[in-house]
Amino acid sequence: MNTYMLNGIWRFMFKVPPALWESQIRKHRRRVLDDLDFMTPLHRRVHHFSVRAMPGRSTPLPAREIADGLDLEIDRVNDMLRDLERHMTFLFRDKNGAVIWAYPMTVEKTPHHLTFDDGSTCYAA
Repeated sequence: MNTYMLNGIWRFMFKVPPALWESQIRKHRRRVLDDLDFMTPLHRRVHHFSVRAMPGRSTPLPAREIADGLDLEIDRVNDMLRDLERHMTFLFRDKNGAVIWAYPMTVEKTPHHLTFDDGSTCYAA
């Protein structure tokens, strides 16, 4: 099978040889994996809890709610949230420290409105 990628510029489409885009994918993959090295299983638990809590919410998610939901100390949760936010990868908080968005969900209005099978709704970041 002949594999190629199409790249559009204005009204024109160009075939890009695999040698060019495959090397870029490998390079980008390494960078993404390096960026995620900071994440521990606890970082992932906090992030995943935040994402699961977003549907149906219209207000930011307080750290206390995350701590209670995961049965963790509030200081530990705040440390995890600070790390996630500092790496600008998965999370953003308001001035009070409550989670506004946890990728890919947000409580802020965006053009990307989602409705789930159970009827809960949210916006995508």
